[in-house]
Amino acid sequence: MPGDEPVSYLVRHAKAGSRERWTEPDRDRPLTEAGRIQAEALARVLAPTTRRVMSSPYVRCVQTVAPLADAKGLRVEEDDRLAEGADPDWALGQLVAIPGSVLCTHGDVMASIVTTLADAHVPMTGGMQWAKGGTWAFTVSGGRITAGRYLSPPS
Repeated sequence: MPGDEPVSYLVRHAKAGSRERWTEPDRDRPLTEAGRIQAEALARVLAPTTRRVMSSPYVRCVQTVAPLADAKGLRVEEDDRLAEGADPDWALGQLVAIPGSVLCTHGDVMASIVTTLADAHVPMTGGMQWAKGGTWAFTVSGGRITAGRYLSPPS
């Protein structure tokens, strides 16, 4: 991906506690210590080009991008259209609308977006991956995503 074109990022929430062992509503499941470390590392990686931070309202997603928002003096814009089971089309539009956007979502939404772009023959580097804390960096040009590159989860 050329270095001078705008980039937007799609992040899968960092490591969270076990869904099976969590007894409260799933929306309230927080990051683990390892997930908090991932969130801090993501902030360092993504801060230089971030202009906007959006997130699923699930606690684990908000916690993943909160350090980034804090570092940039931005607020986390929570939106149910990034929640589990959401239609990926809206998120795709947001990635293009404001280059420099960071959107935090769930594995199912990320998988749908990555698969849709690959099926549309957008060059995608890094394989079909969406690990917890993983990020897709998308080059935005001419009102569309022209390339994607997978960034492995920070440790």
